[in-house]
Amino acid sequence: MADSAEEKTLPATEKRKREARERGQLPRSRELSTAVVMGAGAALLVAWGSALGGRTLAFMQEGLRFDAAALADPARMPAAIGGALRSGLMIAAPVMLATFFAALIAPMLIGGWNLSSKALQPDFSRLNPVSGFGRMFSTNSLVELAKSIAKFLIVGLVAGISWWGSRGELLGLGVEPSTQAIGHGLGLVASTFVWMCAALGLIAAIDVPWQLWSYAKQMKMSRQEIKQEYKQSEGSPEVKGRIRRLQAELSQRRMMEKVPTADVIVTNPTHYAVALKYTAGKNRAPVVVAKGVDTVAAAIRELAAEHRIALVEAPPLARALYRGCDLEDEIPAQLYAAVAQVLTYVFQLRAWRGGDRPLLPKVGDVPGGEPDPLPPA
Repeated sequence: MADSAEEKTLPATEKRKREARERGQLPRSRELSTAVVMGAGAALLVAWGSALGGRTLAFMQEGLRFDAAALADPARMPAAIGGALRSGLMIAAPVMLATFFAALIAPMLIGGWNLSSKALQPDFSRLNPVSGFGRMFSTNSLVELAKSIAKFLIVGLVAGISWWGSRGELLGLGVEPSTQAIGHGLGLVASTFVWMCAALGLIAAIDVPWQLWSYAKQMKMSRQEIKQEYKQSEGSPEVKGRIRRLQAELSQRRMMEKVPTADVIVTNPTHYAVALKYTAGKNRAPVVVAKGVDTVAAAIRELAAEHRIALVEAPPLARALYRGCDLEDEIPAQLYAAVAQVLTYVFQLRAWRGGDRPLLPKVGDVPGGEPDPLPPA
């Protein structure tokens, strides 16, 4: 029976993780990204708050200064507006750059960067209102709602406490000189901002483990899914077995096609058959062109009889050749003498034209030609 969703208890395989990454599915924490971006902004305010305050004051003074000639000549207004925009961008540029790089760095802290073309493709199934309502009231949506409410309450509480503690300084800003008031006000903003970032950091510290656990749980697999994935990647055992059988049949067919070219077939005489071929000037020693046992050996003998290839019964030599040589291999040196006797007999048999028939040589014991052990009783 197929595993149910509740039985997905095994960790995801590397293949499943890779496919999820290609679809853009990675563990992400919006709270961590928010905390990093706001932390970068807070660090910039603390480090360069006074310089930013001075530039802001100069920008405000320049913007509130009226030039009678510019008011009388409307053609000069675009240049004045352009200059004001450039000045404003120069003031905001440090903050914008700091938050931009923080937004790039934040994904590296959990999940890493990922460019997925599949994630950019439209998913029209998300337009289904039924599934949309299901997502709205899912467990994940309820958790996100609870997190948003908790984040709002925590950050708002921290900001309120910070402002309440500085209420005397806030009220005193109205009687301070403008230059001093702007710097003092930016200092209070930076201080509150730092406390808010600390609260967001606390929320992110709770959210990151939750997101990692939730992602790992979502990616878990059942045993059936792992088996199916293995079959898809490695191939079905039935298909692989059939391929091996076809390969063996093809190899055997090619081997049998070379039997008619052999010079001699050395037999056991019933269990083993090895076909040898020797080409003077091409090979240093005879080459095994075919070999087999039982039914394959019988097929080799039948094919040899059809093509009038000499069959020599030499059980020790047949066993040694079968065990010690692969197809297309030259025979080993320790079998040279025994094979030479057989080939001498074959060549004499080919040259025989009558009279006394050449006698079959008696091939003695050869290395590796021991008989197979008897099966246990």
